[in-house]
Amino acid sequence: MTTRWLTPKEQSAWRAYISATNLLDDALDRQLQQDAGMPHLYYGILVSLSEAPDRRLRMTDLAEKSKITRSRLTYAVTRLEKDGLIRREDCQWDKRSSFAALTDEGMAVLERAAPGHVETVRAAVFDHLSAEQVAQLEEISSVIARALEGDASTPRPTSDEVPWRRRSSPCSGPS
Repeated sequence: MTTRWLTPKEQSAWRAYISATNLLDDALDRQLQQDAGMPHLYYGILVSLSEAPDRRLRMTDLAEKSKITRSRLTYAVTRLEKDGLIRREDCQWDKRSSFAALTDEGMAVLERAAPGHVETVRAAVFDHLSAEQVAQLEEISSVIARALEGDASTPRPTSDEVPWRRRSSPCSGPS
């Protein structure tokens, strides 16, 4: 197999992308640590739960939505549970499954942190882009995400290739 090296233009674009994402991750983490005492990953977990029906998700679904391994999610949920922001609930239909549910305190923390988070995102990204560039950013990001997740034109990665994906358990009762 011949290596398909990046062209100089592709290499420049790649390095700019990596630099921007690293700087953005750092800015978001610093803001959320300051305003909410948590990293961006934990904030994202709270957001996912806040948008879910009854503010709760199966742990396996939350891991996939967060794009993290089940063990990393378990660690994060344990910390958030200790802080009173999330509670775990057992699944009545499958003892191997459990749910994570956002508590009222977790929702309050999220509501307090959200304005600063949105302002950081706006100041770091959207204040520097035209409307056309925002549309391009969405299009490019969606193409990359679909390719990595697998779409109709590319095979979907298997559970072994994507650590947050696994066969769903039968616990799909009332959510």
